[in-house]
Amino acid sequence: MTTIHPLEINFQDKIDQEAKIEPKDWMPDAYRKTNLRQISQHAHSEVVGMLPEGNWITRAPSLKRKAILIAKVQDEAGHGLYLYCAAETLGQSREQMIDDLHSGKAKYSSIFNYPTLTWADMGAIGWLVDGAAILNQVMLCRTSYGPYARAMVRICKEESFHQRQGFETLLVLSKGTEEQKAMCQDAINRWWWPSLMMFGPKDSESTNSDQSMKWKIKRKSNDELRQNFVDMIAEQIKLLGMTLPDSHLKWNEQRGSYDFGEINWDEFWNVVKGNGPCNKERIDARRKAHEEGAWVREAALAYADKKNKIKTVSAA
Repeated sequence: MTTIHPLEINFQDKIDQEAKIEPKDWMPDAYRKTNLRQISQHAHSEVVGMLPEGNWITRAPSLKRKAILIAKVQDEAGHGLYLYCAAETLGQSREQMIDDLHSGKAKYSSIFNYPTLTWADMGAIGWLVDGAAILNQVMLCRTSYGPYARAMVRICKEESFHQRQGFETLLVLSKGTEEQKAMCQDAINRWWWPSLMMFGPKDSESTNSDQSMKWKIKRKSNDELRQNFVDMIAEQIKLLGMTLPDSHLKWNEQRGSYDFGEINWDEFWNVVKGNGPCNKERIDARRKAHEEGAWVREAALAYADKKNKIKTVSAA
C-alpha cells in the first residue's frame, strides 16, 4: 500500500478547494515540472507566433491593416513576456528557457510551422488559430497555479480581440471580388486541420492529461476542447458564406454537436518532431533575432549597472 505524504494531501486539498498554488507554496516536483513545461511552451509559442504574421507587416494591403497587424504582433511579444515571467517563478531562468527553444529541446505550438502564403492567411490565423487558442486559454484563467492564471486573464482579453480582427478580415474578403473570395476559401482550407491539431493528441494518447486534470492545471480534455471548437466554427463560417474542408462535417442531432472527420495524425506528429514545412526556418529566425539583439540586452544591463553605482555613491 502506497503512503501519501501529508504535504501532498494538503496540496491536493488546496486544489480541490479551488485555492491557487503560489510560487513559495510546497508543490510536488511533477506539478512544478508540468507547469514549467506548459508555461514555457506557451511563452515560446507566443514569440515564435510573431514570425508568420510579422512576415506580412510590410505587405499589408492598407495603412489600417498594417497598423492592426503591428499592434497584434506587439501584443504577442507582450504575452510571451508575461508567460516567461510566470515560468521563472517555478525556478528556471529565462535564459535557460530560450536556450532550450533554440536548441530544439523545448517545443512550441506546431501551428506556427506552416507558411503564410497570402494576406487571407492573416485573417485565418486570427479567426481559427487564435480562436482555438482562446478555448484553451479561457480555461487557463482558472488554472491552479496562481501566476499562470493571472497572466492568462489579460492575455485572453487581447486574444479575443485578435480573433474578432481575423474574422473581420475574412468577412471583408468574402464580400469582395471573386479572386478575394477564392483567397479567403483557400486560407480556410489550409488552416482548418492544423487548427484542430492545436488541441494536442487524442485523449487516449495524451500521457499527461489525467494528472493535469486532477491538479486542475487543465479543466477540459483535448477532445472536449476540440469538439467545442468545431461546434463554434461550423456555425460562424455560415456568416462568411464559405465552407470547411471536411466532407464528414455534419450536425448530429442526437449528440447536439457536429461530427467531423479524422485528423491526419501522421502529419501532426511529423510537425511536432520538427519536420514541418517551416520548423527549421522558424528556429533559425529566432536564433538570428536573439544574436542580433545581444547588443541591446548588453547595453540595457550596462545602463542599469551604471545607475545603480550612481545611486550607491549618492547614498554614501
